[in-house]
Amino acid sequence: MTWFINIFILVITFCLMEGVAWLTHKYVMHKWLWYLHEDHHTKGPGFFEKNDAFFLIFAIPSMLSILYGTINHVYWLVSIGAGIASYGAAYFLVHDIIIHQRFKLFTRSNNSFIRAVRWAHKMHHKHLNKEDGESFGMLLVARKHWQKVRNDNQKMSAAKSTA
Repeated sequence: MTWFINIFILVITFCLMEGVAWLTHKYVMHKWLWYLHEDHHTKGPGFFEKNDAFFLIFAIPSMLSILYGTINHVYWLVSIGAGIASYGAAYFLVHDIIIHQRFKLFTRSNNSFIRAVRWAHKMHHKHLNKEDGESFGMLLVARKHWQKVRNDNQKMSAAKSTA
């Protein structure tokens, strides 16, 4: 039964991390840590960005939770650290690989979720400064972006049926 509780804690932590990421993105990255995040909105030369420092900012509490929890047999804390790490892995996959194509994988996906996430992020990046932003989350996409993808799908279906 303990393993079930630990898995539950991991899953809840993963889900809560979307809110933490949204709040951090809107109120930290687009406010007082803009100097680290700005180069993500104005792409410069090179593979790495100052924005990549946020990987460490989120990884440190995860690693410390896993380490402390493991050493002291506090397994619910290990589960929290693993949930944060799992969200970090999902973030890397969705944000860096699928959205920004930093690694050329999944480049031609026609999946509706991927298209909605990409569109929401594109709307976020249309703002080159720290003000007037939108779509600060990663996995939860606003209804208007889903509707745009549905409308595009309907247009593509109509175009195929008339061709």
